[in-house]
Amino acid sequence: MSEIITPRTLSGFMELLPKDQVIFDKIRNTLEKTYTNYGFFPLDTPILEDSKILLAKAGGETEKQIYRFNKGDTDLTMRFDLTVPLAKYVAKNYSDLVFPFRRYQIGKVYRGERAQKGRFREFYQADIDIIGDGELGILNDAEIPSIIYSIFNSLGIDNFVIRINNRKVLNGLFDMYGLKDNATDVMRIIDKIDKIGVENVKSELADIGVDKDTVDTIISVLTFKGSNSEVANMLSEYKGRNEIFDKGIEELVQVTDYIEKFGVPKDYFKIDLTIARGLDYYTGTVYETFIKDHPEYGSVCSGGRYDNLAEYYTKKSLPGVGISIGLTRLFHVLSENEFLNRTFENPVEVLVIPFTEDVSVAVETASKLRNSNISTQIYLEDGKFKKKLTYGNKLSIPFCILLGEDEIAENKVSLKNMNEGTQETLDLSAAIDKILAARNNLCSERIVNM
Repeated sequence: MSEIITPRTLSGFMELLPKDQVIFDKIRNTLEKTYTNYGFFPLDTPILEDSKILLAKAGGETEKQIYRFNKGDTDLTMRFDLTVPLAKYVAKNYSDLVFPFRRYQIGKVYRGERAQKGRFREFYQADIDIIGDGELGILNDAEIPSIIYSIFNSLGIDNFVIRINNRKVLNGLFDMYGLKDNATDVMRIIDKIDKIGVENVKSELADIGVDKDTVDTIISVLTFKGSNSEVANMLSEYKGRNEIFDKGIEELVQVTDYIEKFGVPKDYFKIDLTIARGLDYYTGTVYETFIKDHPEYGSVCSGGRYDNLAEYYTKKSLPGVGISIGLTRLFHVLSENEFLNRTFENPVEVLVIPFTEDVSVAVETASKLRNSNISTQIYLEDGKFKKKLTYGNKLSIPFCILLGEDEIAENKVSLKNMNEGTQETLDLSAAIDKILAARNNLCSERIVNM
């Protein structure tokens, strides 16, 4: 006998039991429906890409985290986000796309980083992006938070905040104080302020050669607390000293003014000058979304504006703005903190149980139910009556249709309501009506209770 191998799942990879997978899929469907409602088109790109294509813009930590291998003479890399594949896609299909191009994509990505709470090696991202041809209006940046707000509301999450900044404000501020040449390093350090604290950020800035007075001034500006208008007024005191800085303030004020007009209440978005987004390709507006009660999970939805999405693949200027929701992380945050309704709702509405050796009538009955748009399963295993009903109970299937010799002889079915414990014998058409009526009543109750 061969050795029995202990089944296990690799660290950092997610597998769910059916009841949790149903909930996960509902969250995914909520995102997909919201994206569609805002006029985004679906897109799917390959998980594997030519390494030269996928890593054209990569470097540093990204290079260390990728899954890369050779198959024959082909150098392959598994996608580590959905943005770089989008860049390739837009450049490749430029002549066939209509701009502004609005796409959403929900798919798995892979990063070989250390698995820890809230961080995975294989995980779902749910992205939207709006890509312009040559230019893209700034008001697109103001629409994005309304999509975030709509999604979180649909998921029943209320206590969250969308933090907003503009990279031009940061770049202009750093330039004012002679930090233009190492602005990228400064940006990455500033981006860690929530994780490591103000004093550690000051220390790291000093380590890269920023003098103490400059550090103190920059930190005092970035950590200024107040309403959106108060932060804007504080920034305006520095206007006229740097053109990029002034442009950043203009964009930041315009975006925050319009966010409320897009339907987002003031309590749900806030200017936060410490939000930097460490990735180099962000050039304007940046967003991060936090669940207020659980800041330890970090941002569960982030993104921003970039000047040229596909600069490594085409000479055309393709500016864009977008966000990415870490769907796997979001699911675990919601699951661990009891945001989710844990009641298991089986997508199967009817279990057909034959009690005759010949199951032809059961098969025909199941087909008629499915043709009536009722999700149906047939129990085809041997066993006693109780065992078959127990199966339906364990899966929370609301109805069972029982087919024995008497029902077949009378051309009827026995419909058992598993929730109420009632049973009646009737024509299949009448049974179908009762099942559909129960479905409609359940939908009405959910709407009332929302």
